[in-house]
Amino acid sequence: MLIYLLPPAAYLFGSISTAVVIARAMGLRDPREVGSKNPGATNILRYGGKLAAVLTLAGDILKGAIPVWLAHVLSGDAVIVTLCGFAAFLGHLFPLFFGFRGGKGVATALGVWTAINPWVGLALLVTWVLMALLFRYSSLAALTAALAAPFYVAWLSPGAPYLSTMIVMSAILIFRHRSNIRNLFAGTEARIGR
Repeated sequence: MLIYLLPPAAYLFGSISTAVVIARAMGLRDPREVGSKNPGATNILRYGGKLAAVLTLAGDILKGAIPVWLAHVLSGDAVIVTLCGFAAFLGHLFPLFFGFRGGKGVATALGVWTAINPWVGLALLVTWVLMALLFRYSSLAALTAALAAPFYVAWLSPGAPYLSTMIVMSAILIFRHRSNIRNLFAGTEARIGR
């Protein structure tokens, strides 16, 4: 019975908005009200500095990884594990404790997949870093990683629960970046470091 409580618990854990908590703790403005209005590490970096961004990034990754790790330990069932990861991801996107105004989910998705399969996580991270270094757009790096993610999962972590979950997560990630896509085509997207 306990394992059926894991996905709802994962959602609640994912609902802890790291960016908002860090901003409040460090006396910064609410990230949902400044810059891109996205409560994520990139927005925090632009107005709050590197320490706030690193703490936000670490918190967002961990809130994806910890529920998956616990599901592995307590269940080991692929469906439960992926449900927990997906629930934590949804918690980040639509946080119960913060008016359902969440981030885009990139770091939390990385945490989920690193915990499910570290090789998938590494492939996603390398893809993001390479694209970010080459083009200096966080959004483009995230979109490229999201597009590549189902192929990484099919190759490195085959199985219907994993692949179907990754396809849905990638689609949501791309949808959440729709304004960034428009800005990229218009040439108005903010670069990393600006």
